[in-house]
Amino acid sequence: MSIPPEAPPIETSTLRRQRLAWLNGLAVTVRGRQRLAALCICTSGALLIGQAAAIAWLIQAVLVEHRPLADATPVLLGLLAVLAVRALLASATQAAAGDVADAARLTLRERVYTRLMGLGPLWLRQQRTGELGELMLAHADAVENYYSGYQPVRIEVVVVPLLIAIAVAYVDWVVALILICTAPLVPFFMMLVGWGAEAAGRAQLGELARMSGHFADRIKGLGLLRLYGRGEAELEGVAAAAEGVRERTMKVLRIAFLSSTVLEFFASVSVAMVALYLGLSYLGLMSLHATVPTLGAGMFCLLLAPEFYAPLRRLAAHYHDRANALAAAAEVERLLGELPEAAAKADVAATPRAPELVVQHAPPLVVRDLVLRPMGAPHNVIEGLSFQIEAGQRLALVGPSGSGKSTLLEALAGWLPPEGGSIVLRPGLEVGYAGQRPYLFHGSIADNLRLADPGATDARLLAVAEAAQVMRFAHALPEGLDTVIGERGFGLSGGEARRIGLARLLLRDPQLLLLDEPTAFLDPDTEAALLQTLAAFARDRSVVIATHSEVAMRWADTRLELTTLAAPKREVQA
Repeated sequence: MSIPPEAPPIETSTLRRQRLAWLNGLAVTVRGRQRLAALCICTSGALLIGQAAAIAWLIQAVLVEHRPLADATPVLLGLLAVLAVRALLASATQAAAGDVADAARLTLRERVYTRLMGLGPLWLRQQRTGELGELMLAHADAVENYYSGYQPVRIEVVVVPLLIAIAVAYVDWVVALILICTAPLVPFFMMLVGWGAEAAGRAQLGELARMSGHFADRIKGLGLLRLYGRGEAELEGVAAAAEGVRERTMKVLRIAFLSSTVLEFFASVSVAMVALYLGLSYLGLMSLHATVPTLGAGMFCLLLAPEFYAPLRRLAAHYHDRANALAAAAEVERLLGELPEAAAKADVAATPRAPELVVQHAPPLVVRDLVLRPMGAPHNVIEGLSFQIEAGQRLALVGPSGSGKSTLLEALAGWLPPEGGSIVLRPGLEVGYAGQRPYLFHGSIADNLRLADPGATDARLLAVAEAAQVMRFAHALPEGLDTVIGERGFGLSGGEARRIGLARLLLRDPQLLLLDEPTAFLDPDTEAALLQTLAAFARDRSVVIATHSEVAMRWADTRLELTTLAAPKREVQA
C-alpha cells in the first residue's frame, strides 16, 4: 500500500500526456460506441456538402435560370432527405456519446473507489471526506463532459473541414485558399487560451473540493460547535469558502467567454473575407478567374464557409471540457497520490498477505518475524513477532497501552502493511475486525447492523444483537432496534457503540474475529454475559482479542504479551 505525497507533482508535458492517456483509457470498454459517435458526426458533416449543393442549385435554377418548379422538385426532395438524415445522425451522435460518457464516469468512480479501498481505513481516517466525495461528483462530471463534448468534436474537426475545403476547391480555388490560410488562427488561439483554462479549472476544482471538505467537517462536528457556541463563527468560515469557490468559478467563466469571443471574431472575419471576395468579383472589381463565378457557385462557397469553421468553433467551446478533465485528473492524482489504474496494479503486486503456498488444512493465520509501525509514527512498535493461530483458538493480546495491540489487529485485518516479515492467511479465510471506534451512520440501529448483511432476517438480527448485548440497552430505547441514532453514533455511549460494531461483525459471521477492547466500559455482569455468548457464537472460529480485562484474559485459552520497547514474549495458559 502506497501513501500519497503531500505536494502535487510539477506540471510537465509528460504528465499531461499521461493524464490524457488515462482519461482515454476510461472508455476502453465502449470503443464501439465511440467509433459510432465519430462516424455519425463525420457523416453528418459530409452531408453538409450535399445540402449546400442542393440549396445553391435551387437558387441558381429558380432565380437565375428561371427553370420550372417541376425540374427543382427532385432536388428539393433530396434536400429534405438530407436534412432528415442529418437530424437522425445528430440524435445518434448524442446517444452514443452519452453512453460513452456514462461508461467513463462509472469507470472513474470504480477506479477511485478501488484505490480508496486499497489505501485502507487508516489512510481514510486522516483525509477530509468532503474532498474525497468530490472525486465521485464534480470530477466525474468533468470527465463526462470530456467524452460527450470534446471527443466527438475532435474527430469532426479533422475530417469535416478537409472535406469542405476539397469541395470548395473544386468550385473556386480562391475561396478554398482563404479558408485554408485562415483556419490555423482558430486552433492557435484555442491552444493559448486552453492553457489558462486548464489552470483555472484545476484551481476551481481544488477550491470546490476544499469547500466540500470544510463543510463536511463542520456537519460532522455540528453538535460540538453548537455546544461551544461556535455556530456563527463557522458560518462565516463556510461563507468565506463559498466565496472562494464563486471567485474561482467566475474566473473559469471569464476565460471561457473571452476565448469564445476571440474565436468567433476570427471565424467571422474569415467568412467576411470570402463574402468580400465574391462580392467584388460580381461587381467586376476583382478578377482572379477567366469568368465570373455563377450565383450558384458563389452561394455554394458562401454556405460552406461558416460550416468550415463550425467544427473549429465547437472544438474551441469544448476545449474547456478537455481542460477541466485534465484538471480533474490532476486533482485525482493529487488526492490519491497516483492515478487509480496504476495504483491498483502496484497494490496487487506489492500485497504482502500471502507470499507462500498454503493448503486448506493449514492454520488460519501464521505470522513470521513481523515488524509493524503505525501510520505516521517515527519508530516501530512491534519487531520480530512470530505466532500462529489454530482453528477454534481464542488468543488474548495483552500488554500496556502503546505496546501495539491495536496496531497488530489492524495489520492482521489487512489495513496496515508490515514493515517487515509476513502475515499468511489460509486461502478463502474470511476476516472480521471490530475496532474501538466503529463508524455508525445516521439511521436506525437495525440499519447500521444490516450494513453487514442487507438480507438478514429480523430473527437473525435479534440473535446477533442479543449475543453482543445490544439488547441490554436497546430494550430501554423508544423503538428498540428501530431507534434512530446520529452520525458517528451520536446519542450512544462508547460502550454501546462498540457493542453495535461487534453485533455487525457477528452478522458477517467471519472465520477469524479480530476484537479490539470489546468489553471496555462494561459493568462486570454485562462483560461476563458478553464473553459467554461470544464463546457460543464463535464456536469453531478463531478469535484474537486485545484487552486489559483480567476476565477477558481468562476467557481466552492463549495469551500473547506485548511489551513496549522490548521484544514480544509469548505465554501459554491452560
